[in-house]
Amino acid sequence: MATMLDALEGLPRWTKGLLPSGEDGVLLVDKPQGITSFDVIRYLRPRLGTQKIGHAGTLDPMATGLLVLLVGRATKAQDALQGQPKAYEGTMRLGETTPSQDADTEVSESRPTDGVTDEAIRAAAAALTGPIEQIPPMYSAVKVDGQRLYKAARRGEEVERQPRPAMIYRYDVDDVRMPDVDVFVACSKGTYVRTLAHDLGEALGCGAHLTRLRRVAAGDFSVDDAWGLSELCDALGKPLRP
Repeated sequence: MATMLDALEGLPRWTKGLLPSGEDGVLLVDKPQGITSFDVIRYLRPRLGTQKIGHAGTLDPMATGLLVLLVGRATKAQDALQGQPKAYEGTMRLGETTPSQDADTEVSESRPTDGVTDEAIRAAAAALTGPIEQIPPMYSAVKVDGQRLYKAARRGEEVERQPRPAMIYRYDVDDVRMPDVDVFVACSKGTYVRTLAHDLGEALGCGAHLTRLRRVAAGDFSVDDAWGLSELCDALGKPLRP
């Protein structure tokens, strides 16, 4: 029985150094910080000469790393590819919380981290590994009663949200440099890594928010094979303007 992934059969994968030609294939881009995933698509549409560009999972503006773009007929595999596991490297800061659960909003509360040990941090991460439930952050695109949560958040409103299931395959603590903690996360579709940081901080009693996030893999695609956005635009003959 055919699957949506069969839509990729025979289509090119435009990795680093392989310049896109034609309108059908998978394009790997290393998204820079400070722009949205849709900004990347907006920049590339006129440069590739097509409006038909989809994605296999967006990244927040603060995040960098692998953005899997689907061009032309490859968009037929969008749902299937969005469901693939993803992997991230990130840094969280203990003792500070923000409304967005990351560094895109100002610190709203500070708490002491005295007594927080490496062992306690690793134990809290282990407890958040496996099947879990997350409450979507207010600064997210989730709709409640037909309204995007981030719009309510920008008005200073708090909306009741229902928990959602997620699967955390790995939540590794790579380095502890108090108050910063470097982590590696492998997770299912729909996981909020910034909420993982928030929940770990709450488990420790000191709070936390995400200060850095980089997607390093999605399914069998790796950021090591991705084009830099400026590099790609240069190669396509239409450099990015400041």
